[in-house]
Amino acid sequence: MSDPLNNSYYAATAHEWPAPGDIEGAYTCDVAVIGGGFTGLSAALACAERGFSVILVEAESVGFGASGRNGGQLIPGLRWTASELEADFGRERADALFDLCWRDNRVHARITRHGIDCDLKAGHLEAAWTPKDFDVMRREAEYLATRFNYATTVVQKPGMSAHITSSLYHGGIYDPQGGHFHPLNYAIGLAKAAEAAGVRILQGQRANWILDTDPGELFLGASTIEARYFIDATDSWIGEIEPDLGRYTVPIMNYNIATAPLPNADELLSTDAAVADSRFVLNYFRLSADKRLIFGGGERYSQTPPRDVAAFVRPFMAEVFPQIADAKIDYGWGGAVAVTMNRLPHIGRRGNVFFAHGFSGHGALVTTLAGELIAEAMAGTAERFDVLANLPSKPFPGGKWLRQPLATLGLLYYAMKDKLG
Repeated sequence: MSDPLNNSYYAATAHEWPAPGDIEGAYTCDVAVIGGGFTGLSAALACAERGFSVILVEAESVGFGASGRNGGQLIPGLRWTASELEADFGRERADALFDLCWRDNRVHARITRHGIDCDLKAGHLEAAWTPKDFDVMRREAEYLATRFNYATTVVQKPGMSAHITSSLYHGGIYDPQGGHFHPLNYAIGLAKAAEAAGVRILQGQRANWILDTDPGELFLGASTIEARYFIDATDSWIGEIEPDLGRYTVPIMNYNIATAPLPNADELLSTDAAVADSRFVLNYFRLSADKRLIFGGGERYSQTPPRDVAAFVRPFMAEVFPQIADAKIDYGWGGAVAVTMNRLPHIGRRGNVFFAHGFSGHGALVTTLAGELIAEAMAGTAERFDVLANLPSKPFPGGKWLRQPLATLGLLYYAMKDKLG
């Protein structure tokens, strides 16, 4: 593979979208958005719908980063469970977070409103790696039902065969509100809707720095954009524009494969749900529309990718599905996930710069929400934006040079706990 990060099934099956072109000059708008992923695109679209003039800049092409490379799993909520949120933040804040992050599905709303063709499927299964994990899941399902009237299905170990042909798991929780989709085609659909709403999208334009005055200025390679507000939606790359914000996340490399179409695909995952297991270094997998198994497994804390992504991920797939251990793998790709210390997103405002990053591998749904809440706040209604902006956040210790090594040590500790059971 010539590019171990970008041999992507999603790129190979993406809808038509223009390639980046050369752009020079000076521009003026109300809102300049940096980053063409889910957060930036949804923010740009929502701002345009509110009457702002918007320019979005993307260093590569729309959906190039994590938004177009992820596992395509739509998992309601945050990395913390609802009961953990209430235990730490109290009942009122837990109610507000639950209403936004579990009930308010902006992704489904956008897909429906704009007719986005992105292979949307319903259903998500969290699979228990240990009996102890299943006990925790079962208690959480009972809490969701009694506290929030939120219906999930507890799946005992014998019943797992109705969802997945693997003996590896000790039960699970099926959430019909979850699901999966083709993430790059969703990003392209958002981009088309944004353009239709009046957003100007400049691809191949790397942002260098923001002069936060009123109005402010965004400096690109050969262009400048004068704007009243800025939205930094660069996630893993946020430190390149605003080094102080970069201290709040570290990048973790995740890798995915897509098999050739499988004749027994429906036997592997008979309910066509997306699945993620409960390990710290989790496996996550689902079927594509053309019956490939898309499987993510393993993490690397070095930014250097494996020379052969397929060979790196195959053992994880074979552990879950030994019956396809030797299946042909057509695609292998990867990318960086920005992770915060507490695995909650870091969202806020500094002067006229809004930002949202650090979704910690749980962002396929909440990124669209974050983008739209930024637009709400910019238009003068910040109540729901503040629900997410008030989540606690701390920078990683260690400064520029030690932050990544210290975070890696902590992550390796939890990865070792997986192996030791």
